[in-house]
Amino acid sequence: MTVAEAVKILEGQFFTGEDKGELEVASACGADLMSDVMAFVKDRVLLLTGLVNPQVIRTAELLDIHVIIFVRGKSPSRDMIEMAEESDIILGGTKLPMFLACGKLYEAGLKTGGTRRI
Repeated sequence: MTVAEAVKILEGQFFTGEDKGELEVASACGADLMSDVMAFVKDRVLLLTGLVNPQVIRTAELLDIHVIIFVRGKSPSRDMIEMAEESDIILGGTKLPMFLACGKLYEAGLKTGGTRRI
């Protein structure tokens, strides 16, 4: 699934990186605790979160996550958008709650992904 397809399925929007919408993702992780995200090691993962602070961008950088979609209508700050652009991370958002966002992506076929080597 491409990032653009995922954003469309979630009835969402891009905050940055729309020009990279053809990037393929193979799995998704929905979490508000960055420690949970760190335990979810997958290749080509899309991160769904309601946590809107710079730690999300830092965690994505550390884990080589290239796509973050904020749920529940949350929007990143201008500083977060700039951090994401500098790190080549795509940011999007949806008004959907986490549960429905994960369910819609699963229903659309985003079900598995390969485990990353640590």
